[in-house]
Amino acid sequence: MSGPLSGIKVLDLSRVLAGPYCTALLADLGAEIIKLEPPAGDDYRHVGPFKDGESALFTLNNRGKKSIALDLKKPADLKLAQDLASRVDVLVENFRPGVAARLGLGAEAMRAANPRLIYCSISGFGQDGPFKDLPAYDLVVQAMSGLMAATGEEGGAPLKTGESIADLIAGLFASWSIMAALVQRNATGQGAALDIAMYDALFSMLTTSHAQHFYSGVLPGRVGNRHPLSTPFGCFRTSDGQVVIAVLNGGQFQRLASLIGKPEIADDPRFATDSSRTEHEPALRALIEEWSGVLATEEAVAALSAHGLPTAPIWDIAQAADNEHAITRGLVSELAHPVLGRAPVVGQPVRFDSVKHVAPTSAPRLGSDIEAVLKQFELENSYDAD
Repeated sequence: MSGPLSGIKVLDLSRVLAGPYCTALLADLGAEIIKLEPPAGDDYRHVGPFKDGESALFTLNNRGKKSIALDLKKPADLKLAQDLASRVDVLVENFRPGVAARLGLGAEAMRAANPRLIYCSISGFGQDGPFKDLPAYDLVVQAMSGLMAATGEEGGAPLKTGESIADLIAGLFASWSIMAALVQRNATGQGAALDIAMYDALFSMLTTSHAQHFYSGVLPGRVGNRHPLSTPFGCFRTSDGQVVIAVLNGGQFQRLASLIGKPEIADDPRFATDSSRTEHEPALRALIEEWSGVLATEEAVAALSAHGLPTAPIWDIAQAADNEHAITRGLVSELAHPVLGRAPVVGQPVRFDSVKHVAPTSAPRLGSDIEAVLKQFELENSYDAD
């Protein structure tokens, strides 16, 4: 398999989302992923929606992997897992902190057996600290990170995002850190133990909240679909929905003022700066919506675009996936699947010298690759299938 990570072997002990998303990204770039599952399979194999009995979530997040099914409570199966860990470049796990060590698959033991091993642990709150044993659910992390407190309608209740963003960001940082550790290993010959916490990862992304809290001493409030610091920068009413308008500087604001038929507001002290516009956001919104509210969204977007102003309609996922630009960019791929025939997947988004790398195969059947893996790693004589 070609790609920037071709030749890198990864033992994936993770399940559900953060770890599998991490290793799916690595698979897209050419890494060989050996997914070790319990006899019942990854939990996501049993979570809908389903198509022909196959989980969509499992299929999307486990592309390009090989599957082996082992019961780590059995000594022979545990020994095989340990032997594999001694032969791969990277191990990814998302057990609760301490569980891998109790199983005999912890970072200290595995790195002693394989000093070049990059051992990546993903958990809700990290391998140490007073929160380390809290449940590692995306909603828990969103609630505690500060994200939910700053998300929602003005005056309304806190809201989660529509995606499992804490899981996905942790998986993204895990893949990023693994590649950094591979670079370090090339220089030093030594592997690394990586500790990725969903809480840390999500918290690190809240830069607007950081700016308000650490530099202004202000707790971020909920402001709905507008930007908390810049105005006009949000969603505005149209006759058939909403239009996004994103104005960040004085020149853009002057063009907007002219477009909506109120050029004089560009000289209004209330709207002279981005900060003052934010302070007087309700008054400015009313003026803009006098103009946008009588136009269809498509008409508003066309007028704003003609004046060089950043704008957009609000699309659903079907519109985002099926438009000409998304198709040209190859956002969705179809991979061969043993049950579905062809399965849509959304691979990593980066192009390398104009090439977008995506794993060559879809998600595997449970345990389908055990014989091939045993042969590849010359372990057939040490594995007791019973």
